[in-house]
Amino acid sequence: MTTTTALRLEEITPKNLKAALGIRVRPDQEFAVSPVVDSLAEAYVHPASAWPRLIMDGDRAVGFLMAFLDIDWHEDGGSVIRSGLWRLNIAAQEQGKGYGRFAVESVAEELRRRGARELYVTWEPGDNGPEGFYLGLGFRKTGEIAEGETVGVLDLD
Repeated sequence: MTTTTALRLEEITPKNLKAALGIRVRPDQEFAVSPVVDSLAEAYVHPASAWPRLIMDGDRAVGFLMAFLDIDWHEDGGSVIRSGLWRLNIAAQEQGKGYGRFAVESVAEELRRRGARELYVTWEPGDNGPEGFYLGLGFRKTGEIAEGETVGVLDLD
């Protein structure tokens, strides 16, 4: 486990773009999360709702996250508006050191600051997927499936 004093999130900039693009999960996890380059492309086309950040431990890039902010969950004009964690990529060699927990806690803190009361996440079901990680952090399954993925929610109150 790492100390949290050196951990921080950084906006993606020209200075750290190459480090962000270099984040790779384990090969057996690639089915469960898009590569960082795809996430950054999605952030570019959804600038109002995407919140991409590089996870830094001192001067080392150890992961990438992207939150979604106030999206129209059902794409029906706004019957349900949600915010949450869109992507989480922890570098293969950095897993198991608390960076994923730090990422989720950081998104929760940002969403609380913005007035949200819940943090949503979806995950690919299956072996080597992140379900145990999210449930271990207190997320609960909603019973919904979104684009083939399990939907979870964490209460922020």
